[in-house]
Amino acid sequence: MDPSRCFVTNVKRLIVKVGTAVVTRADGRLAVGRLGALCEQLKELNSQGYEIVLVTSGAVGLGRQRLRYRKLVNSSLADLQNPQYELDGKACAAVGQSSLMALYDTLFSQLDVSSSQHLVTDTDFRNGSFRKQLSETVKSLLALKVIPIFNENDAVSTRRAPYEDSSGIFWDNDSLAGLLALELQADLLVLLSDVEGLYSGPPSDPDSKLIHTYIKEKHQGEITFGDKSRLGRGGMTAKVNAAVCAAYAGIPVVITSGYATDSIIKVLQGKRIGTLFHQDAHLWTSVKEVGAREMAVAARECSRRLQAMHSDDRRKILLDIADALEANESLIKVENEADVADAQDAGYDKSLVARLALKPGKIASLAKSVRVLAEMEEPIGQVLKRTELADGLILEKTSCPLGVLLIVFESRPDALVQIASLAIRSGNGLLLKGGKEAKQSNAILHKVITSAIPKSIGNKLIGLVASREDIPDLLKLDDVIDLVIPRGSNKLVSQIKELTKIPVLGHSDGICHVYVDKSAKGDTAKRIVLDAKIDYPAACNAMETLLVHKDLSSNGLLNTLTKELQHEGVTLYGGPRASSLLNIPEAHSFHHEYSSMACTVEIVDDVQAAIDHIHQHGSSHTDCIVTENHEVAEIFLHGVDSAAVFHNASTRFCDGARFGLGAEVGISTSRIHARGPVGVEGLLTTRWILRGSGQVVDGDKGVIYTHRDLTQ
Repeated sequence: MDPSRCFVTNVKRLIVKVGTAVVTRADGRLAVGRLGALCEQLKELNSQGYEIVLVTSGAVGLGRQRLRYRKLVNSSLADLQNPQYELDGKACAAVGQSSLMALYDTLFSQLDVSSSQHLVTDTDFRNGSFRKQLSETVKSLLALKVIPIFNENDAVSTRRAPYEDSSGIFWDNDSLAGLLALELQADLLVLLSDVEGLYSGPPSDPDSKLIHTYIKEKHQGEITFGDKSRLGRGGMTAKVNAAVCAAYAGIPVVITSGYATDSIIKVLQGKRIGTLFHQDAHLWTSVKEVGAREMAVAARECSRRLQAMHSDDRRKILLDIADALEANESLIKVENEADVADAQDAGYDKSLVARLALKPGKIASLAKSVRVLAEMEEPIGQVLKRTELADGLILEKTSCPLGVLLIVFESRPDALVQIASLAIRSGNGLLLKGGKEAKQSNAILHKVITSAIPKSIGNKLIGLVASREDIPDLLKLDDVIDLVIPRGSNKLVSQIKELTKIPVLGHSDGICHVYVDKSAKGDTAKRIVLDAKIDYPAACNAMETLLVHKDLSSNGLLNTLTKELQHEGVTLYGGPRASSLLNIPEAHSFHHEYSSMACTVEIVDDVQAAIDHIHQHGSSHTDCIVTENHEVAEIFLHGVDSAAVFHNASTRFCDGARFGLGAEVGISTSRIHARGPVGVEGLLTTRWILRGSGQVVDGDKGVIYTHRDLTQ
């Protein structure tokens, strides 16, 4: 739950206001699907014990659509040729109200929920006796689990200011909802609109951003309102006025989208959706996290200053980070142990706890990898190709940083150090979002690393995203963030790909295979299989499936390998052939990443069958063959379409540090830009630098192109 939404735990009575643009479609007809979804939400909340009052708009818009149709049917040819007419607003309200309420009654009846209708005007509320009776009636209905439905009676309303149209009719159900929230002492007011919430400008403006928490002192003079609702009278201005009034009277208000099928439920779950209005919002500003866009823009500005530094100065930053890690090892260890203890108390899976823990010697290892990066050849500004286009016109293709990276990773705090070091070496700005289970470890590592960054660059070069709710906002910033790299589960990667237009680099599953061919040496096979599985079972490059040539079931090697694995504590599951032969449980799926002391075993006919199995059930991560037959090895190496393919070597070698990359941001199974362990090179792109002496194209007249390669 987002900390600013903790108030929802005390909500019992809520007012829900639905706007005209939600109730009706663009053509003025009722949006039956949206209304049905709304009623289903209210039914679910009603059954959970919430007391719900609904304030609905839409009667005038619906009535106008019906009267226009009736007028069209009854029009003469002359009327059709001159269709300019203005419908009376009161008549529209009277006609539309009955249809709107009939639909609500039908929908709620189908859900076995009772509803009641209440038409009121602003004049009614000037009568103290009316207000008292209204409050008593509504409380009685709520006690009976009835949902009262309110609408301002526009057919007889005499209110004209502050909004009016050519017919002289005014109505504002937003202010009615706010008034009812005060009268009925509601715990929450939800205003449903046709946009996600309140934006800093018109929602259609790409520079506008969603305001998650409205702070009157900050936002009142900053916001530029767009057009009002296409059918309603007040639009967002009316909603904000009503929300501010209710919030400063002590009733929290959320403006959110009525188009979503579960927006009200998400609000009550404490999800960070829509715009929150709260009387204490101004007190949160001191601890409020920097907005997503501000964080990304700051990282880009810092990265440009970093790129402009001399190579030796960038190198020194990395060396200072390595020293800082070692100097603060005891402090890092304390925070990490607290995370591990919390994870164990919470009952997290053992594989996650294993990835979370910084084992003895890990900080020293991380510091060493940072120093290796520092000593690598300068990656920025390398001339990759130099060409003479024409006499005195020299073109260079050079390496340069991608820009700003967003890395979302789970569990492993050591990944933060590797990623931050690679970002600095490659000159990129960086935004990091680690798993909540490593919150304390990530915070101290981020603090240690950023403290080593010179003030001339700025510690905002590396931003640590505090809340998971910030991720959707960051994923929308395709104009500021250049690459997203998710490190985690298949679910995480899939969710990120669905939510962003930003290029995504990474892998989902790490289903790595070891295929033991019939010509494999027993000792070699045993060493590789055991190392691939038990060296670090939670790693993405650990063996998850052991494939064995059918002949090895008769010469004893299959039996030897499985017994050795079981002796080390590995739980075995079999494919159809192996499970019956070895008398082990059958695996529910070959496409499964255990990330623990377990693996699948299956028997295959030959190397081609192994390749086919890997292509069908693997994840294109890392696969290995154990064989003494070099011809068979070459068939496997060239036939398996994975990011890394090994011969007689453990899958655990697929690692940025072991490959000599210094570190890695992850292992990519993508086929574009970078594949396999992604180090500094994978975080670079290219640009073109052209040096001339006044040349112009001028239709290529007189230009003699040489296109001579000058690359040394």
